[in-house]
Amino acid sequence: MAAMRSVSRLLTRRTLNTVVTRGYADEMSFTFAAGNQVFYDAQSVRQVDVPSFSGAFGILPKHVPTLAVLKPGVVTVFENDGKVKKIFVSSGTVTINDDSSVQVLAEEAAPVENIDISAAKEVLGKAQSQLSSATTDQQRAEASIAVEVGEALVKAAE
Repeated sequence: MAAMRSVSRLLTRRTLNTVVTRGYADEMSFTFAAGNQVFYDAQSVRQVDVPSFSGAFGILPKHVPTLAVLKPGVVTVFENDGKVKKIFVSSGTVTINDDSSVQVLAEEAAPVENIDISAAKEVLGKAQSQLSSATTDQQRAEASIAVEVGEALVKAAE
């Protein structure tokens, strides 16, 4: 009981109202864009799974507002009609707003079905070669990032 009183003192009326009014909805507004293409433009979807440096996580309607950095990997979108779309991202951000809207902004993105496995392996091979021949810290850092993206690209294509 004492713990409940402590918690209730910590919550202001405003945050308490936010907690109480947060409920479940069946859909959320989703925007997903990259420098080369807009994949979703404020469309209604059921769920989105994203790869994040803090760990992969799923986003459902009325998710807690969040800002996260995307790591190379696959964003999976569960559409309202039951279709599932998988899109590879090299990096980017995800923003989850209090109004159940979600925005994914990717540096580069491509539908998984459009990824050529041999081209992905070639990208990875070149990145690994650059890493082994890197002589400066900057070159090693850039090559390490390219290897990480290449590995995720190959994994997505398999």
